[in-house]
Amino acid sequence: MSAEENKALVRRFMEARAKGDLDAIEEMMAPDFISHGLPPGQQPGREGYKVQVAKSVSAFSDVRFVIEEQVAAGEKVVSRISGRGTHDRKEIMGVAPTGREIASMAIFIHRISGGKIVEEWGAGTGGSELMGQRLEQERIERERVEQELQVARRIQQASLPKIVPQLEGWQIAPFYRPAREVGGDFYDFHLLSEGRVGLVVGDATGKGVPAALVMATTCGMLRLAAQNYSSPAVMLQRVNDALFPYIPTNMFVTCFYGALDPKSGHLSYANAGHNLPCRRHDGQADELRARGMPLGLMPGIAYEEKEAMLETGDSVLFYSDGLVEAHDPRRREMFGFPRLRTLVAEYGEERSLGDYLLEELYSYTGEGWEQEDDITLLTLRRSVSLS
Repeated sequence: MSAEENKALVRRFMEARAKGDLDAIEEMMAPDFISHGLPPGQQPGREGYKVQVAKSVSAFSDVRFVIEEQVAAGEKVVSRISGRGTHDRKEIMGVAPTGREIASMAIFIHRISGGKIVEEWGAGTGGSELMGQRLEQERIERERVEQELQVARRIQQASLPKIVPQLEGWQIAPFYRPAREVGGDFYDFHLLSEGRVGLVVGDATGKGVPAALVMATTCGMLRLAAQNYSSPAVMLQRVNDALFPYIPTNMFVTCFYGALDPKSGHLSYANAGHNLPCRRHDGQADELRARGMPLGLMPGIAYEEKEAMLETGDSVLFYSDGLVEAHDPRRREMFGFPRLRTLVAEYGEERSLGDYLLEELYSYTGEGWEQEDDITLLTLRRSVSLS
């Protein structure tokens, strides 16, 4: 074939490529055709080339091109091509359709033998344009997520109590440290009948706005229940039944509720699947156990109610799983429940239990630790016996 015939073959080949005419493309390719410009992992032969052409054409509408210049020498034809197309149909190269027109310039080299195209090399600006759109989409998505997290953080913090109850003979100390991603941790205090005080610690599963909304809704329901019921078990049962119809699928809330009589030290409590509070008494640590499923899983659940007496010097730690599930990045081990119980038992009362545990946590995880989940601690200590 002459140089002009080779150039004409390449023009027909590029026209078929722009139209996605796979039959025409196959007709012009040699049986041993090889493309040197396909993405990594794509087969360089005839079938891989046709697959790539089909993907490209199906992602764009109004595809058009112009061969700006062609040079033929021997078996090879070099073509400088400008093209345009609207990316409005399908995802390509990880970029969702934007409806924007993409303009590109490309250089193609084709080797021709026996009237068929044997090899193709190509490089152009189209991939860079798509990568630019991908980076733009990722930036927009990051901004959207950040805005969502800011909204969730405000919802979460607005739901936490602004005032800690001041009870004679008692020390109540909350600590809340959010992770970078918003979770559903919460704590609260309720003024109950007969001078009792309600203590709540919970965690809504998930992250972001959904978890924050579920957490805020649960806090509101618990506050309402505290005005109408005196039993922690009944409160959890009522809140569970009220929450179930509205909670998103696959979400739930763990929650511990305790009702403290500050005069006697009597604590009645119920637990909806939350971490077991750890009590320190006479240098020993035990757990306040009560059975109950998390809130929002199913209606009609009954909750077990238990009682405990807190004597002078006794402390109770209520906490979320951000503490015990913190990982040591060096050994990849969790802080863990056994370690927590041991530390509570060894607590020497020279500083607050919460500060003591946080110091131990930071010492355990070491420098460079990235907090994975919210950490909530609520410590209750009886310091003076009241008459």
